[in-house]
Amino acid sequence: MSFLVAVQFLSHLPTPAGLPVDGPALGRALGWFPVVGLVLGGLLAGADLILSVVLPRPLVDAFLLVLLALLTGGLHLDGFMDTCDGLFSLRSPEDRLAIFRDSRVGSFGVVGAGMLLLTQWAALGALPTPARPAILLVTLAVARWAMVYAIVAFPYGRVEGLGRRFKEQAGGRALLAATLVAGGAAVLLLGLAGLAALGLAAATTWLFARYCLGRLPGLTGDTYGALDELVETLLLVALPVLLRWWG
Repeated sequence: MSFLVAVQFLSHLPTPAGLPVDGPALGRALGWFPVVGLVLGGLLAGADLILSVVLPRPLVDAFLLVLLALLTGGLHLDGFMDTCDGLFSLRSPEDRLAIFRDSRVGSFGVVGAGMLLLTQWAALGALPTPARPAILLVTLAVARWAMVYAIVAFPYGRVEGLGRRFKEQAGGRALLAATLVAGGAAVLLLGLAGLAALGLAAATTWLFARYCLGRLPGLTGDTYGALDELVETLLLVALPVLLRWWG
């Protein structure tokens, strides 16, 4: 049940109706976040293998980004754009939170999303072919682990909201479970490079959270989504280098 709750919140994959959206189920669902990342990574890896048979690499990589946006409903990308608009605004912390709720996308969000997707596309094209499936699996699992770390370890910025409900149920057990899954998968698939990727994601999460807390009362659901996108992008760029060192 907790796994299905995690799937419901992190993707547009089909789930049964009537899943709990409050209470301890949310806290338990956090431990499954990296597993959802592995599922999404597996779907991308499968699509990558199939599309690579008939299409050139640049088109395959573009379709992978489209597929990931469809599988997640653009949830994290939307959070990234809202975060760019809010964090880079020269307004008070309370006004920045209000910008996060605005359904319109500003110039910071548009430019940020364009640069992010261009970097992800270029990084996908640079992945070593034999390691592509493993890198996709580890990247998506560890990025969702980063969200769990941020939810558990740092204050939430709103009085109410879905992120508040997750925060109220989050705890050390959920973070431990998520760490075991993400760390185990990373080491199993990529060895020391995978372990280094988890450490890099942890450092990125801490730095990003501290930056946000300097400009906001606390983190929000949008910043969690932005963190996921940042960690995904960083790992797509860094893992080929880490594999050359410790592959």
